[in-house]
Amino acid sequence: MARSTLLLPLVVALGLLGLSSAYIVDERQTVLRLWFGEVTGVISEPGLNFKVPGLHEIVKYDDRIQPLDTQPLEVTMKDNRRFEVDAFARWRITNAVQFRKAVGSGGVRSANARLETILNSELREVLGDQNSSALLSADRVALMNAIRDASRLKAAALGVEVIDVRIKRADLPQQNLEQTFERMRAEREREAADEIARGNEAAQRVRASADRLVVETTSAAQKDADIIRGEADAKRNAIFAEAFGRDPEFFAFYRSLSAYETALKGDNSTLVISPDSEFFDYLKSDTVPE
Repeated sequence: MARSTLLLPLVVALGLLGLSSAYIVDERQTVLRLWFGEVTGVISEPGLNFKVPGLHEIVKYDDRIQPLDTQPLEVTMKDNRRFEVDAFARWRITNAVQFRKAVGSGGVRSANARLETILNSELREVLGDQNSSALLSADRVALMNAIRDASRLKAAALGVEVIDVRIKRADLPQQNLEQTFERMRAEREREAADEIARGNEAAQRVRASADRLVVETTSAAQKDADIIRGEADAKRNAIFAEAFGRDPEFFAFYRSLSAYETALKGDNSTLVISPDSEFFDYLKSDTVPE
């Protein structure tokens, strides 16, 4: 019983020692084994491995592609237009030993910070040598590739490879955006004023042409009416003249009746005339005066 009591703690201690001495390398990882901070081994093959507990430090790095989303960066283009650029990158560790020496114990967090500094520097350098039209057109792909290649060269010192760089967004800063909107609004208002002026000018020409056509048409109609009226009066006078020539007395009688009709209308029925006046010759007697 006493021997069993002594063996049990020993077995437990040996078990704990064995567990603390073993570690597993995942197929998606590269593992560094450090001896007092110095790299003594690089393990990339997956499986079970062992270390000296308390003396060996095991550092694991992910071999997969890592994302890097940068903070929006204000960039001044070659044509002095400013843009707020939002970019992201994809990278991975290619040399774990060099990566450890470059970033120390900070690992991926420190690497992201240094890569963001490199990426921002290349964004300013590459975009600052281009006009804004290149950033807003299909040429953006070539710019992103140039930024990627330049960043890749600098990032190689960290033991990493920059896989890709993409510009997610390129907008005008808020202040510039408002100024641009104001310029666009002023330009549209100017164009609208020009269109209104041209429309008013065209309307004035149409109106003047219509007024001229009205005057010309009215004048022609008045001329034709005067000609027709003159011809009718001439025919009437000719008829009267012919009738007067045939029977002068009847013509005089007709003229008297016309004079009575005009003089004795309802609103002019009061006459101050001598009863012996020749005006009433055809009313005083049934005989025709000589």
